[in-house]
Amino acid sequence: MSATKAFFLVIFFCSFSLFLRSQTAVADTGKIELVQDYKIKDLVAKHVELNAKSNLKGYRLKIHFGSDKTKAREIKAKFIAKFPNVPAYEKYDQPNFNIRVGDFRTKLEAYRFLKEVQPEFPSAFIVLDEIELPEIR
Repeated sequence: MSATKAFFLVIFFCSFSLFLRSQTAVADTGKIELVQDYKIKDLVAKHVELNAKSNLKGYRLKIHFGSDKTKAREIKAKFIAKFPNVPAYEKYDQPNFNIRVGDFRTKLEAYRFLKEVQPEFPSAFIVLDEIELPEIR
């Protein structure tokens, strides 16, 4: 190998090693920088805002309403004893105490349960209401 080629090889490897050294490591700050289109950020913010405002509408069965608080609580306890896996809610709308049961997304689901409940609670009927999301298991 000629001296000229050797000289150029040495220069090449030296400059290559300098290039590799010039890339310094950035200190780990534990922060992540997310680069995204501003429209995505706006869309996510809109989604969060709409979900915060909206209540989940569905159906419940109203099994009792009346002005006697003791009677309302007795009926609620009777329901819970008969159907322990179905949530029961007590709500006071002046002058009545309402007992509503279940969290059904569709009217058909509520109707199926109504048929199951009617022998014990013949005055039960379906009402549109804000429901709780079912528990994830």
